[in-house]
Amino acid sequence: MDQIRRKILATGAAATAMAAVRRVFGQQAGKGTGAMSFYEKGPVRIRYQEAGSGFPLLLIAGGGLNSTIAGLTGPFNSIEEFKGEYRCVAADLRNANPGQSSGPLEIDRPWDSHTDDQLAVLDHLGINKFMVMGFCIGGPFIWNLLKRAPDRVVAAVLAQPVGFRPEMPTLMYDGSMTGWGPDLVKRRPEITMEMVEKYLTRMYRSNPDFVFTVTRDFVRNCQTPVLILPDDIPAHPYAVAMEAAMLAPNAEVSMFPWKEPKERIPLAVRQIRSFLRAHHPASV
Repeated sequence: MDQIRRKILATGAAATAMAAVRRVFGQQAGKGTGAMSFYEKGPVRIRYQEAGSGFPLLLIAGGGLNSTIAGLTGPFNSIEEFKGEYRCVAADLRNANPGQSSGPLEIDRPWDSHTDDQLAVLDHLGINKFMVMGFCIGGPFIWNLLKRAPDRVVAAVLAQPVGFRPEMPTLMYDGSMTGWGPDLVKRRPEITMEMVEKYLTRMYRSNPDFVFTVTRDFVRNCQTPVLILPDDIPAHPYAVAMEAAMLAPNAEVSMFPWKEPKERIPLAVRQIRSFLRAHHPASV
């Protein structure tokens, strides 16, 4: 009987050990391959991904209010390019139709609600200081992060940033009213198009100017190093990107155009990498 008991105990210990090994290797594999996870607080649920290791780099995809992790594959694959050197963190935007994040439509604070989510995910991961790179709508988000958490953002890269065009004052509003709002209402019956209209009015029309989230005076006094890669399509005005670069005291700017011909993209990536390395905290 004692011999049988010893065999049972040994088998149980071995199974426990194997389970622990599987957990460890699962965590390691998840980190290396960019496993998806969720952060939840009250009615907010944000899907995020981590990949790589090193100093934290928050990545914000383009795509307007439909920004998701999947959008980080263009104009170049940001995660693949930088996970070898940085702890890359990315998330689906709250209520992006192609994504898996969700939360209330905070009509009175549209920009800040997303910044809440970005900072909450970083807090959840135990990240204090970080670098950030954002595309398209990531530009206004980055300026808002610099306003909300100036001591946490070490350096920022704004690629093809969104800005306000006086000659096309309703461009961003109109695009979201047709390309985002109707699909959101179909998925979320508690949200109406009237709510969407009020939300987008506050986001893009109540105080439309410059980069939407901060003033020129803020940018003029912002000491954080920024690298700006301008674009020149209706939603990404070259004039606004260059004005921000001229105002920010520690700004650098890329060549232009940097996406065409395609052979220029690796040069832009090289400049981003050099910029991030130059501002990597020495103590980390």
